[in-house]
Amino acid sequence: MLSEQSAATVRATLPVVAAAIGEITERFYERLFEAHPELLRDLFNRGNQAAGTQRQALAGSIAAFAVHLVEHPDERPDVMLSRIAHKHASLGVSADQYETVHRHLFAAIAEVLGDAVTPEVAAAWNDVYWLMANALIAIEARLYAEQGVTAGDGTWREWKVVERVEETDDVATFRLRPVDGAPVPGFRAGQYVSVQVQLDDGARQIRQYSLSGGVGAAAMADGFGSDVRQISVKRVPAGAGVGAGSGAGAGAGAGVPEGEVSNHLHARVREGDVLRVSPPYGDLVLDEADGADGNDGGVPLLLASAGIGVTPMIAMLEQLAAGGHRAPVTVVHADRSPAEHALRADHETYTAKLPDGTAYFFYERPDAGHPSELTGLVDLAAVPSVAPGTRAYLCGPLPFMRTVRTQLIERGVAAADIHYEVFGPDLWLAQG
Repeated sequence: MLSEQSAATVRATLPVVAAAIGEITERFYERLFEAHPELLRDLFNRGNQAAGTQRQALAGSIAAFAVHLVEHPDERPDVMLSRIAHKHASLGVSADQYETVHRHLFAAIAEVLGDAVTPEVAAAWNDVYWLMANALIAIEARLYAEQGVTAGDGTWREWKVVERVEETDDVATFRLRPVDGAPVPGFRAGQYVSVQVQLDDGARQIRQYSLSGGVGAAAMADGFGSDVRQISVKRVPAGAGVGAGSGAGAGAGAGVPEGEVSNHLHARVREGDVLRVSPPYGDLVLDEADGADGNDGGVPLLLASAGIGVTPMIAMLEQLAAGGHRAPVTVVHADRSPAEHALRADHETYTAKLPDGTAYFFYERPDAGHPSELTGLVDLAAVPSVAPGTRAYLCGPLPFMRTVRTQLIERGVAAADIHYEVFGPDLWLAQG
């Protein structure tokens, strides 16, 4: 970990660096993409760059890691590191790219902070960077080895679309089978894959999508074998939530719409088309004590989702149902309306297969006869089964997860028992 001298320097300079970290990361990405435009074209999410969310996530992770080092010198923030490493592995990030990042990041630090970056300050923050980078490199190397792949182009495998299903007006399910016919890697319910597509301008953009099916016999209900996996993709309206070109820090990628990959998949990809797909990654998975191995251990579970955040929860429910899970499972989902609730039939079917499963669906615009207490935004006051000792898994927009987490803690659920997945850059740390 950090030496005493470096820890003292980091502690003393942390307020200055934290105050400038947004400007530092903005300048870092500008420098990086000026020197390596191929990284913006073929690795980084251009929509997130345009919106500025990737810069916020990077700033938050650096600050959180540094704070952890000085406040807990004998511990490593493995939860945060694991989340980042899984995302990096799904993109095919290689160890040598950390040196490229280091070069441009520290040039940005020197440019923004100027004379405040003395040799001692530079050395201390260099220690912080390489402690974080080397930890990530080691975790990512293990993840690649477990999947039998290498970083970069070795990450990708071609999969053919064997069926496309329109779940709602904005969500389509793509069922995939590997082109080479080789064995299909297993995955843990809740994990995601990266999908790489070539867009009209030649960019090979990558996005992550949760595996919404393919765990056990239930996935074969439609006549597909165990070599089929499925993803469910929500079409993101072009420009939704993007601050491209507006305000400070539009930065690299400004003018590129969000949703360019989801719109490509919806508009262009049909049965018979081929996609480049990564192995499964992600750490929002059922713990073995929660029924991942068929032994539920009596721990009550809460699976809470909103919108397209339903996808990992469907895979978890499928696994729990296939494994004969017996402990209580409470399912909570929030959506605008029943018609916009993707995979609703699977949600209901898998919950009904559990001996002690109960579902609560909250709709802002419900059908006639929907319970009034389940109308509007999620309110766990309408969910009496949530109690201390519950282990919770959350996926959906960040405001939804913050609200549910707060309500869970108020109900006596331990913070350590609340696990979450963010679709896109993880801004939880960046927002404090």
